Amino acid sequence: MTATRGLEGIVAAESKISSIIDDTLTYVGYNIDDLTDNATFEEVVYLLWHTRLPKEDELAELTKQLAENADVPQAIFDQFKTYPLDTVHPMAALRSAVSLLGVFDEEADDMSPEANYRKAIRLQAKIATVVTGFSRIRRGLEPIAPKPELGYAANFLYMLHGKEPEAIEIEAFNKALVLHADHELNASTFTARVCVATLSDVYSGVTAAIGALKGPLHGGANEQVMKMLSEIGSIDNVESYIQGKLDNKEKIMGFGHRVYRKGDPRAKHLRVMSEKLTKLTGKPELYDMSVKIHDMIVGQKGLPANVDFFSASVYDSLGIEHDLFTPIFAVSRTSGWVAHILEQYANNRLIRPRAEYVGPGMQKYVPINER
Repeated sequence: MTATRGLEGIVAAESKISSIIDDTLTYVGYNIDDLTDNATFEEVVYLLWHTRLPKEDELAELTKQLAENADVPQAIFDQFKTYPLDTVHPMAALRSAVSLLGVFDEEADDMSPEANYRKAIRLQAKIATVVTGFSRIRRGLEPIAPKPELGYAANFLYMLHGKEPEAIEIEAFNKALVLHADHELNASTFTARVCVATLSDVYSGVTAAIGALKGPLHGGANEQVMKMLSEIGSIDNVESYIQGKLDNKEKIMGFGHRVYRKGDPRAKHLRVMSEKLTKLTGKPELYDMSVKIHDMIVGQKGLPANVDFFSASVYDSLGIEHDLFTPIFAVSRTSGWVAHILEQYANNRLIRPRAEYVGPGMQKYVPINER
């Protein structure tokens, strides 16, 4: 047996959910460009869970179910209030909250397909309420209940800010949710599948996935991009800042990808929304800085931007706190995690790889007084 570092190039599962072939991302065979330009997030959720787009009545029913299940047990909000809110990262709070949701779900350990689907609905509905509720509580505000008449993207922004968003804000956030919904067998999705392959429950699988997403090499990259933009401060400082990083061989977050070679197909959609939103909010320099950084990295390293790079300025323009960027990733990616969890259950085999042993050869135990 020979180890493959990072499992790069290893095919670990068959899936009908999403694919990355020749730098093209598809969900169930639909090009991500087509879905981003035309679909609502709710349609994409249905697509990932049923491997087909919904009809009108099916979409209406899913939308209704998500609205009806968005309430979160008060005990979770009460627990948030006990946290050191000035230091705890929202991803740590989210990880704990999703685990706790399983405690309150009477069907948590019912592994029937019907019960698992109901849990999928509840998780997707509640995770948006959890993230926005945590944000409000740490700002000294009370959580806001969703409005049934608003769609998923609009409701998230409404529950976060306490006012209904503008059409362009809904459009931008919906696109971001669609773009982040699934991404083949990424680190967090693989973690979820490994977890539930033991026949652990849906909540355990999503909690495990959130733990994997928390790392800056996966979901935390856009938060680091925004930190970099804040440190640079002005377009006049871009060249010296980025050149200094390159000269010191420091990683520039938001560029390159393990899978894509010609560029992340999702990035261009958020670049367009970044230009529109930064102008609308009076922060066009954020976009201009991002473009200058992009051109430098592409010119010197040949690494195009990934989905995280322009999502940072999009979220900032939507008035979203920077450390909420990764939890928002989780809100969207829950749809993909759940799809993979359900797929794993349907054709399960325990995921148990082997390791290439590189330690010492056979040794003989020596009594402690002779060592």
